[in-house]
This record gives sequence, C-alpha cells and structure tokens, in this order.
Amino acid sequence: MDPLKGGDLIETMLITLVLLIAVLSIAGRWKAMLGIVLAAPAVVGQWLNYWRPDEMLIYVVSRASGLLFIGFVVVELLRFIIYAPRVDAEVLCAAVAGFLLSGLAWSLAYNLLDRLDPDSFVFTLSSKNGFSMNGFTSLYFSFITLSTLGYGDIVPGSQVARMLAMVEAMFGMFYMALLIARLVSLYSAKTPVEVVDQGGLGDRKDVESESSRASQLPNANQRE
Repeated sequence: MDPLKGGDLIETMLITLVLLIAVLSIAGRWKAMLGIVLAAPAVVGQWLNYWRPDEMLIYVVSRASGLLFIGFVVVELLRFIIYAPRVDAEVLCAAVAGFLLSGLAWSLAYNLLDRLDPDSFVFTLSSKNGFSMNGFTSLYFSFITLSTLGYGDIVPGSQVARMLAMVEAMFGMFYMALLIARLVSLYSAKTPVEVVDQGGLGDRKDVESESSRASQLPNANQRE
C-alpha cells in the first residue's frame, strides 16, 4: 500500500479492521471488556497518528497500546489452543491467527524503536522508503525474522534491535515446534468412538466387525 496514493489511509483502515476483528475473537465477558479497553487507545492513536504523523507522543502511545493489545490477543489464542479438547477448524484458525498477529506485533515494535532511535537498523540495499522501518518495511523484516529466514538486506544495528530480532526468531521457532507438537497430541488423543463418529455409520460397522473378529481370535487360540 505504500506506493499508492492514499496508502497511509488504506493502511490505517486495514490496521483498524484487524484490531476490531481481534476484539471479536476474544471469548468471555471480562476478556472482551479488557480487549476493548486495550484496543481503544490503539485504534484512536492510529487515526491520530494519521492526521498528525509528526507528533512523537501520539506515535509512541499508538504503537505501545497496539503492542499490548495484540500481545493479549495472542496469549488468549494460545490458551485456546492449549486447552482445546480436539483439533478442529477453529483451533487451526487460531494457530494461524496467532502466528500472523505475532509478526504484526513485532513490526509495531520495530516501528517504535526506529522512531526513537533512527540508527537501530542498517539497510545494506537501496530502499524506496527512505531507509526507515515504516509501513511495509517493518512488516517485511518482522516476518522474515519470525520465519528465521533473513535475507540480510536489513540488519539490526543497536543492542535493543538485536535483542528484539533474537527474541522474535526464537519465538517463531518455538511457536512452530510446540504448536505442531500440541496439535499432533490433540489429534492422536482421539478415542476410537470419536474416530468412528467422524468417519460415519459405514465405518462404524467396519470397526465393530474388526473389533469382534479381534476379540474372537484369543478364544479360538485357547480352544486349540
């Protein structure tokens, strides 16, 4: 959206939409109320920052509140995945949403750090965005770091930037490893009745016939 005319407005609208949908994904009355309280300053600050982009206080408040709110949503999504009794479409969607929101949260952190310390990142290649971590550049660097890919075109220069990049890379690695382990354990923990119910009535008869045959084998061996 950056090269487009009015790209800042479109980006602000999209971020607002993401934040509002994230509020709807939180279950529970008090959790939803807490999510609204955390999301309100992020949404308002995002629009104030669009109208007054040079105001440092508004920029810091919008990014910090956005980080806090997205972190809260990611924690709630992970809690939902951990305590889910079985793997279904909602669990898979929660896993994907948690990963994508994590990348968005770190991009906000890189935005804030670059605004506070412009020398935090070093650009080894030419950039059309003026060598800053604004807009798509921070989002690109965040997901490249989260996936532990790293092209080397943007290098963290300060200690804080290196710490954030290191923590994000470790989070992305452990997120995928632990999440896949959890999903596999949920899927493998299904009882035979659950598997039959998902398979249908025809499969139930086949399973029952196989079970009866298996139970008759020990009796036949004992008679012999």
